[in-house]
Amino acid sequence: MNQKERMLANLPYKAWLDSLSEERLCNKKKIFKFNHLKPGKTKKKIRLLKSILGKTGGNINIEAPFFCDYGYNIEVGENFFANYNFTVLDVGRVKIGDNAQIAPNVSIYTAGHPIHPDSRNSGYEYGIDITIGDNVWIGGSSCVMPGVTIGNNVVIGAGSVVTKDIPDNSIAVGNPCRVLRTITEADRDFYFKDRKFDVEDYK
Repeated sequence: MNQKERMLANLPYKAWLDSLSEERLCNKKKIFKFNHLKPGKTKKKIRLLKSILGKTGGNINIEAPFFCDYGYNIEVGENFFANYNFTVLDVGRVKIGDNAQIAPNVSIYTAGHPIHPDSRNSGYEYGIDITIGDNVWIGGSSCVMPGVTIGNNVVIGAGSVVTKDIPDNSIAVGNPCRVLRTITEADRDFYFKDRKFDVEDYK
């Protein structure tokens, strides 16, 4: 098994061997082009995103700047939106479902290093896959850590550090991120805390 195969299998690997450095450099060039597009170049922006990411739905929008290692390890569904400074360390696979909303400064880290200094100094690192379900909103400046699964219909509060799996239909916040409560039908009529919608077309 070469180092790329080890990386994709979530095993310890060395990131400078077996063409991995070259692949990251190739992706950095695409990312540079994306991050320096002039405003209004929507079609070119979408083409570049689709050339960077491994799989996308038809409707995708990521605001520059955006950063990732390889790109091909990221899969996003329909109606994907990520705001400024979205960072994905995609040495492991990142799969995100439909209707995801990612706030500014969100980071998704599949990558990590051994805890013991001797093991860490050996040059081995790892990536553990992350899965995020449908209809998920991740609040600003949140971090999703290696190996985490976030369920469907989840809201992650701003500034959270998600170190463990989050079940479907949950509001979860904090460092480490913990479930506060379940989202219920009663939440449908409110757009912010105790403020009710004053329109009818939100349902």
